[in-house]
Amino acid sequence: MSVHTAGPSRSDLVADTALALLAERGMRGLTHRAVDEAAALPQGSTSNLARTRQALLELAVRRLADREARVLALHEMPDPAAGTGSLADALALAAHRALTNNRALTLARYELALEATRRPELRAFFDATGARFRDQLTALVTGMGSTDPARHTLSLIAWADGLMFSCVAGSFGADTPSLEEVRAGLRELLEGMLGG
Repeated sequence: MSVHTAGPSRSDLVADTALALLAERGMRGLTHRAVDEAAALPQGSTSNLARTRQALLELAVRRLADREARVLALHEMPDPAAGTGSLADALALAAHRALTNNRALTLARYELALEATRRPELRAFFDATGARFRDQLTALVTGMGSTDPARHTLSLIAWADGLMFSCVAGSFGADTPSLEEVRAGLRELLEGMLGG
């Protein structure tokens, strides 16, 4: 008896291909036809799944959120009682994964985030899909005794986003910090906000 493992769904294949194209070619390189060609699908397959550009972008954002949830390993986040060191360790591992093995996915996220600044309907969709990490982080810092959880969450996300942007698309693009360097920066930030 053989076990058949199903491959990715057509929707996931199209979305993953769209994300790869965004990382490789930017927003201008993302077309329905380009997705069909890169995914080795019959012409018109992507259009059948996502008729409009907005639908294709939403499909990519949804898949991005699913894949980033695995990179960020939300299920691995520590209990607040474990302290700031444990949170720094977990967040550093997530950020380092985004900078190394998932660099193209991170670059695709920035392409989509910038496009969302020009498309209000995409902005709402992009923000809604990203809320699960922000909400979980807010709950963690609240549980650790934050006196201003919303501000502290913003500071943590801004720090991590700034690091990732600088190292993936910015002036530090040739320099990827080590896991220990990322951890040290996060510990400094968390200890300043929440105490040791």
